[in-house]
Amino acid sequence: MTGTPSPLVFVVDDDVSLREALGSLFRSVGMQVELFGSPAEFLARGPATCESCLVLDIRLPGVSGLDFQTQLAKRGNTIPIVFMTGHGDVPMSVRAMKAGALDFLMKPFRDQDMLDAVSNALALDRERRAAESELSTLRARYDSLTAREREVIALVTTGLMNKQIAGQLGVSEITVKIHRGHLMEKMGVRTLAELVKIYQMLRPERGA
Repeated sequence: MTGTPSPLVFVVDDDVSLREALGSLFRSVGMQVELFGSPAEFLARGPATCESCLVLDIRLPGVSGLDFQTQLAKRGNTIPIVFMTGHGDVPMSVRAMKAGALDFLMKPFRDQDMLDAVSNALALDRERRAAESELSTLRARYDSLTAREREVIALVTTGLMNKQIAGQLGVSEITVKIHRGHLMEKMGVRTLAELVKIYQMLRPERGA
């Protein structure tokens, strides 16, 4: 029986011994691990389809970990990052955190500190994926609405009464009630408050 995939930890570091040590550490607690010697190797792999995070060395040949963090952001890759370095300083740490890094560990670090940092990063990615999945479901529900139902939902969520909506659309009040009932059912909501909340979430997705 196939269950939920184990969390996946990517490690990018040009130090082979450290890569292998981290791989063993993460596997010992049931995580999947993929090891890379450079950012280019990691990019060639493509984005993960399961809960994941990236453990990234700050100093790498060719491109620094901080510059690679910026590259990932420009590509729209929002994977949580845990930085590690043996030469870190306060400005580097601040820059990394401002750009979205979750942690910044100085070498040598305790195994437990790394495991804690990675666990936090994976939890964040899990929450992000859940939110994206929910939004995708809601978007599909909205896309299932008819053109008239979309007109009604746009007016209903502004607080207009059925009679007012009927006047604006040039239809009968009973027709509005029917459309309203259908769209509420399709959107999976029971109250106007729920409908308004969902509609506000979806507006940016529709470019409204």
